[in-house]
Amino acid sequence: MKNTKLPADFTLDTTLTDAIQKSLREGKLPCAAAFVIARQNDAAPLLVGQTATAMHIHLTRCQLGLFGYPEGKGWRSTTVAERPIPEGLEETIREAAVDGKLSCAQAWTLARQFHIPKMQISPIADQLEIHITPCQLGAF
Repeated sequence: MKNTKLPADFTLDTTLTDAIQKSLREGKLPCAAAFVIARQNDAAPLLVGQTATAMHIHLTRCQLGLFGYPEGKGWRSTTVAERPIPEGLEETIREAAVDGKLSCAQAWTLARQFHIPKMQISPIADQLEIHITPCQLGAF
């Protein structure tokens, strides 16, 4: 996982840094916790991700299962990857992709639209050779 570069004029918000510190698990910030922080502080998820980057804190447990899981967990888990693919989802992913890429935000929207776990989107996109990027938190 790589963090994006911070804007030159980036400044830390102490409310966000305090919330991040309180949400750390084993020194890392879980993706879901970052989104809770964003929602509770009326902040953009990207700002929370950038704040974590400035604090030298890594994100973990991506809600799409792309990083931050022990081997065999996340999207590679058979309990996620072997679920039936809803009719029309593959076609919808292909249509939503631009230049072989599907944004994290689009992946979340498709998961809601098709009533499936977010983690199920990434292995399907992977099979279609579609990369999920950019991350809403700026991790990739």
